[in-house]
Amino acid sequence: MATPYVTDESGKYIAATQRPDGSWRKPRRVKDGYVPQEEVPVYENKYVKFFKGKPDLPPGLNPDDVAQPKTQQQKSESDASGLSKSAKRNMKRKEKRKQQQQTGAEEEEVDLVSHAMDNVNLNEKAVAIPDDSSATSEKAKKIKNLKKKLRQVEDLQLKVDSGEIKQPSKEQLDKLARAQALREEIEQLEKDL
Repeated sequence: MATPYVTDESGKYIAATQRPDGSWRKPRRVKDGYVPQEEVPVYENKYVKFFKGKPDLPPGLNPDDVAQPKTQQQKSESDASGLSKSAKRNMKRKEKRKQQQQTGAEEEEVDLVSHAMDNVNLNEKAVAIPDDSSATSEKAKKIKNLKKKLRQVEDLQLKVDSGEIKQPSKEQLDKLARAQALREEIEQLEKDL
């Protein structure tokens, strides 16, 4: 609150003001050079002055590049001004997800390009190397599946032998008959690996 000054022929005065209880303060004379307490600048040490004088942007950064994201941010804030806290939080989450998806897509593109660059061959002879990794992984999956089926057949055989299953069904008998065929197929696939 600025102090109201009154100047007349005898000098400068702080005008008379009314107190909250209704009584009046008398006018006070102010000497030349007096600065009221409210108008005295706050003391700042040298570090605060240094950081206030420091430029906002790093050297060489174009202010136009910074202005564009700020305008986008202000636009999103103005959109969110009438929303509740949870709605604002949800908006921020959505924006983060969008940014992550964009950066993820860019990283994928970079990975694809770098992978393609790794595969570039500068020799005159272009030799195509077949990719056997997918075939071997399929064979490994098939072996694992067959071993699981063989385990089930052996468990069924143990149950029949112990008497838990007195009369196996037709499907169970078919499973038991396939045990040797499963073993042979597993051996064949393991040899191919």
